[in-house]
Amino acid sequence: MNIEARKILLVKEFLNIDNENIIRAIEELLHNKKIENYESNLKPMTMERYKAEIKMAIKDEKNGRLIKADDLKKQIQEWD
Repeated sequence: MNIEARKILLVKEFLNIDNENIIRAIEELLHNKKIENYESNLKPMTMERYKAEIKMAIKDEKNGRLIKADDLKKQIQEWD
């Protein structure tokens, strides 16, 4: 059985659940597994990359390519 078929079966099974505790446990499991997966794929930044990022940030600041936090918040609010 391929992954698409397994997902369909899982969704069908999930839709038949009427127990709040089971749904909450599934939500927590999914959340925790997403975090585990994300964290297991993190790779430390090399010192060379770190220094390059700093140089790029300094260059962006000098060339006015930054946005103030308040202005960014206003822009984000306009997205809706």
